[in-house]
Amino acid sequence: MKKIGLLSDTHSYLDDRILYYLKDCDEIWHAGDWGSVKLSDTLEALGTVRGVYGNIDGNDLRLIYPELNIFNCEGKKIMLLHIVGSPGKYYPGVRAEINKHRPDIVVCGHSHILRIQQDKELNFLYMNPGAAGRHGFHKVRTMLTFEINQGKIEELKAIELGPRTKEII
Repeated sequence: MKKIGLLSDTHSYLDDRILYYLKDCDEIWHAGDWGSVKLSDTLEALGTVRGVYGNIDGNDLRLIYPELNIFNCEGKKIMLLHIVGSPGKYYPGVRAEINKHRPDIVVCGHSHILRIQQDKELNFLYMNPGAAGRHGFHKVRTMLTFEINQGKIEELKAIELGPRTKEII
C-alpha cells in the first residue's frame, strides 16, 4: 500500500497546508507547471517524487523531469503528462500515447480544474488534481490524496487548500 499526494500547477507556490497533506505520503506526484526548482527541491526533501514538466517550466526543470512519465505503482500502470485534455477531448497525440502504453491511471494538470473520471472507452481512471498554486483563473486551490492498495484506489480525497488569492479585508 502506498499513500499518494497529487499536485499540479503550483506555479512556484507551496504553503504549509500543502506540506501538511503531503507529510504522511509515501510518494508525491506532480503533474507539471512546478514554476521553480526550489519547489521541486522542497518536495524531494519530503520523499519520493514523480513528476513531469509543464508548459511554464524552464529548461532547469525540463532537465530534471520528463514530458511523459510512465511507471508502475502497487499494481497500477500510471501515465503522467501535463497537457492531456479531458475524457473524449484529448489533445493531439495523447490518445496515441494512451493506446501505446495502456495505463490504468492517467494523471494530468494544465486545466486548473479538479476532475476525476473513468474513461470507459479507453478503460482508465482520469485524474487532474486542479491547481495548488495561486497563479491562474481558478478560485480555490486544490490537490488530491489517495492510496493504492493491491491495485485498488482507496481513500481518495479532494482537498481544498483555500482561495487562490489572499482575501482583502
